[in-house]
Amino acid sequence: MDSKKVATKPHAVCIPVTAQSHIKPMLKFAKLLHHRGFHITFVNTEFNHKHFLKSLGPNSLDGLPDFQFEAIPNSLPDSDEDATQDVTLLCESVRKQNLLAPFHAILAKLNNDAISTSTKLTPVTCIVSDGGMSTFTITAAEEIRVPIVLFYTIAACSFMGIKQLRAVVEKGLAPLKDESCFTNGYLDTVIDWIPGMRDIRLRDLPTILQTTNADDTKFNFIMEATDRAHEASAVVIHTFDALEPDVLDALSSMLPHVYTVGPLQLHLNQIPEHPLKMGYSPWKEETECLEWLNTKAPNSVVYVNFGSVAVVTPEQLVEFGWGLANSKLPFFWVIRPNLVFGESAILPPEFVAETKERSLIAGWCPQEQVLNHPSVGGFLTHSGWNQQLRSLTARVPMICWPFFDDQRTNCYYTCNELGSGMEIDNNVKRDEVEMLVREFMKGEKGKKLKR
Repeated sequence: MDSKKVATKPHAVCIPVTAQSHIKPMLKFAKLLHHRGFHITFVNTEFNHKHFLKSLGPNSLDGLPDFQFEAIPNSLPDSDEDATQDVTLLCESVRKQNLLAPFHAILAKLNNDAISTSTKLTPVTCIVSDGGMSTFTITAAEEIRVPIVLFYTIAACSFMGIKQLRAVVEKGLAPLKDESCFTNGYLDTVIDWIPGMRDIRLRDLPTILQTTNADDTKFNFIMEATDRAHEASAVVIHTFDALEPDVLDALSSMLPHVYTVGPLQLHLNQIPEHPLKMGYSPWKEETECLEWLNTKAPNSVVYVNFGSVAVVTPEQLVEFGWGLANSKLPFFWVIRPNLVFGESAILPPEFVAETKERSLIAGWCPQEQVLNHPSVGGFLTHSGWNQQLRSLTARVPMICWPFFDDQRTNCYYTCNELGSGMEIDNNVKRDEVEMLVREFMKGEKGKKLKR
């Protein structure tokens, strides 16, 4: 833009992928930018905007004149309010550019309002887009001639993994030839040519490549979005230099401007409380668990949370439950309403009777506060990157049970490179859960992980 037209106060339009694991870090990043003098417009989908209002109250998003919210239709079928939106449908919507026109309309409205009103609203000076939305946000930035920053809410190692998808396809390693590749050892093929990543196997790369369909919507969506990363003015990754130095060095040689900005929560802890007093979760956080944790000894509780998207089968729920019960250790387990695939999360009465004196189950919780509570000694997690970073910064070791996407890579990196976690087999069995939890909390392996 012409420098004469740029207002003194920069105006960043922030747009996350429509998933809680992406919305939360983008909102934290936006709060940091606001603290440093930016006007912020945060763009949610209508679906997630309704979730925020339901969770926080009808006037909770009206807090500041220079931190505002806009909602964008996401061209998806109506979903149950407590359900997670269909990721494949979202990818298809973005691939077909269904979001470009409404996003461009928001940008035009913001610029028109800045010109036509007497408020302190400034024209849009930059876009901060989730990397997963780059197929249309880069186009929008080009149309209004402003710089765009791609913010990746994943680890640098996972970003490198998806950055190599095109090369994986060109080398004939994906898509998989047929279903036998899942069981014949093919996924144990060692990939030794990815910069900054040593001895990683095909199965440890993001699971989107584990498809036999060359036309797989999600596979092609991620590949196409990552292909445009070099067109951005800068790439920002939610990690920090000392955590992933080799991968970050490699990425810096591949892309023009790569920066790290994590862990975001530690940055927020260093500034005064943000005047926009809102949380980051579309769901109601139950704080009663903190009182329960106060009654437990230091480092004695196993905290269990599989995030906002992962689902388990009824059989897996029961196996995890009895593994925790048989460990005889206290545990706090978050079981959200849609955790179990296709039905309600129901544990057998005998499990409830066995564990009632040393367990607590909640629908959701304030995770930073839980992980930083002195009674929490270990974390059984699905290996989402937000959870991994929170656990690392709280100095709580992990048992990793990756579900999909980048969680597989996060698990590999945590257990093999950082030495701060143990992996549990995908085909979960109660005996293994019991053994790992006991070793994790009481054994020599657990002591090593804590150190």
